Amino acid sequence: MGHATRSVPLIKQLAVSNKIIIGITAVNGWFFKQRFPEMIFETLPAYGVKYSSFLPAWLKVALQWPRIKRVVRQENALLAEIIARHGIDVVISDSRYGLYNASVFSVFITHQLKLRLAGFSFFANKQNRKYLHRFDEIWVPDYEDKRKRLSGALSEATSISKTVKFIGPQSQFSVADKKNAEVQHADILVILSGVEPQRSILEKLLFSSLRNSEAEIIFVRGSDKRAENSSENIGYFDFPSPEILRSLIVNAKTVICRGGYSTLMDLHLLEKKDLILIPTPGQTEQEYLADYWKKNFGARVIRQSQLETLGKEVLFKTHSHPVL
Repeated sequence: MGHATRSVPLIKQLAVSNKIIIGITAVNGWFFKQRFPEMIFETLPAYGVKYSSFLPAWLKVALQWPRIKRVVRQENALLAEIIARHGIDVVISDSRYGLYNASVFSVFITHQLKLRLAGFSFFANKQNRKYLHRFDEIWVPDYEDKRKRLSGALSEATSISKTVKFIGPQSQFSVADKKNAEVQHADILVILSGVEPQRSILEKLLFSSLRNSEAEIIFVRGSDKRAENSSENIGYFDFPSPEILRSLIVNAKTVICRGGYSTLMDLHLLEKKDLILIPTPGQTEQEYLADYWKKNFGARVIRQSQLETLGKEVLFKTHSHPVL
């Protein structure tokens, strides 16, 4: 969903003078149809990446690579049909490796030009460059100025021979939104995101740690399954509208979330400073970003294993607000 939300400003800008066709999957189709009901949609196969409750995320993804490559080939063949059907001139792909075609100008959006995958990095970067070089340009949703950069070394472009353009952070929100947010107050806002089962694992750990505190807490669950637990001090939103989510973020004292890059861009553009990041275990990109944001932007970092072993002790110790 992060890739979907960060596409919103680009779609709005391009739609001013262009006809837009949006490629959707079963996962994100509802979001795009809600935001852009007047546009044309084409259904694409989903990569269907799954995580494990015990294997590192990078290893689980590596084991799924043969199936992902099949989907890449499928979407590449399907794109040729879509181009012919709609007379498309430009294809802009947010991290969909098969959405390129020699007959059109093909753009790839990513902040990951240099992957960090534990012992898998050499092979992963070789494959990544192979696919990136099939596109005409690479657009990086980040600042070109390294002193301001949100993605750190991940967007280092020294090994990329194609044109790389930094287009600035992309978010469904903007700084202007911050000034007009409706009042939705919480001491702590928990934003849950990512692939199962890790999303649910973190929800249970944080509920257990926070349910007996005196703080007013809101969980944004990112799930259509009913919440299994309830507490007087914890409220829930499953998939809040962009307006409500913006308000929740702006008015929360502290935000607890994963270290996904799209979420970090949202928080940056809404000028949130008091962050606690809990990267997905074994998701080396999030682990790197969490440490990078701790060093450069003052975020606090808790490993999920610390929550599992120490529970509320580590969370409360990390938190500085007297409300806890």
